Amino acid sequence: MWTSFVAILQKEFKHIFRDKSTLGLFFGLPIMQLLLFGFLDQNVRDLPTVIVDQDQTRYSLELRDQLVATKAFAVARVTNSPEEARAMIAQGTARVGIMIPPDFHDRRARHLDAQFLVLIDGSDSTVSAQALAAVNGLVAQNNLDVAQAAGAHPVMSAHPIILFNPSGQSANYIIPGLVAVLLQISAIVLASITIVREREQGTMEQLLVTPIDPMGLVLGKLMPYLLIGLVEMAMILAVMRWAFDVPIQGSLLFIFLTAVMYLFALLALGLTISIRSQTSMQAQQFAQVLLLPSIFLSGYIFPVAGLPRVLYWIGRCLPATHMIAVLRGAILRSAGPFDMLVSLLALAAISVILVTISVRLVRRLTI
Repeated sequence: MWTSFVAILQKEFKHIFRDKSTLGLFFGLPIMQLLLFGFLDQNVRDLPTVIVDQDQTRYSLELRDQLVATKAFAVARVTNSPEEARAMIAQGTARVGIMIPPDFHDRRARHLDAQFLVLIDGSDSTVSAQALAAVNGLVAQNNLDVAQAAGAHPVMSAHPIILFNPSGQSANYIIPGLVAVLLQISAIVLASITIVREREQGTMEQLLVTPIDPMGLVLGKLMPYLLIGLVEMAMILAVMRWAFDVPIQGSLLFIFLTAVMYLFALLALGLTISIRSQTSMQAQQFAQVLLLPSIFLSGYIFPVAGLPRVLYWIGRCLPATHMIAVLRGAILRSAGPFDMLVSLLALAAISVILVTISVRLVRRLTI
């Protein structure tokens, strides 16, 4: 028994050290993820903020400076139109709207209650909670300073309004993002075994000697999984709507057309992994490598505003980042194609790049 144990032990270690890629993933993946995700910060900073300043006085400028000084807000635009502010929040280009009324200066000068309105995007509970806390903290500190200096009563108050998810239900912002994550898991995993499965079954060589066009091969491999992905998405949306009572405010047609681009990107990425892998196990490992960045860097759990710049731009290159933005925008904020144009263009560009890469890799196989 001891002789057999030693022989098998030596054999397994030889197999492990011969597979350099798997060994590299085994040791390198935990260290890479620790370094990557150790820099994540759940504190919200530099939230894009639109300010409707209808007062245009020293006190309103002072309030704007105080908001920026909290480091929670970054002024994206100053306007006189409340409608423009609401439109920017619906589009996702602003997460907070500050509306300063025209009598703000007069009421503060007379030590009356100077009120201002705060519109907060409630489609992300972490962002809305911290934005609300920052505004309340600013108002409390201002009133405390005034009371200590002049012994006057509080002269400022904020009226927050949580848009799109006023009840604060967690399902309303978790499940739309979860749709994108679930689609990624199934699409990449299924596509990552298409080519490597042919190789393991010994049918890859027969496929390559046929006069097949690389683009036709790629599309033929991807199309069945694309249809499966759309059916899966319909099932998830149905469960989301009827089991969790999450209302779908936007267009279903828009959501499914965007899902086609998203699935093409994921399937092309999975096909690229399949071409570069030698075994199904290796393909599965590469597919899992992409899962955690798509969860942590896409804004699904951690607010994008809290990411370091390097991680922020890595997240911008992930298809899930843009799909989550589109789903939350369409489902919660009734956003349309023009509202989500930036995310749509980014998703289309990523899809074209990944499909092009997969076609070129298939062309190399057929030469």
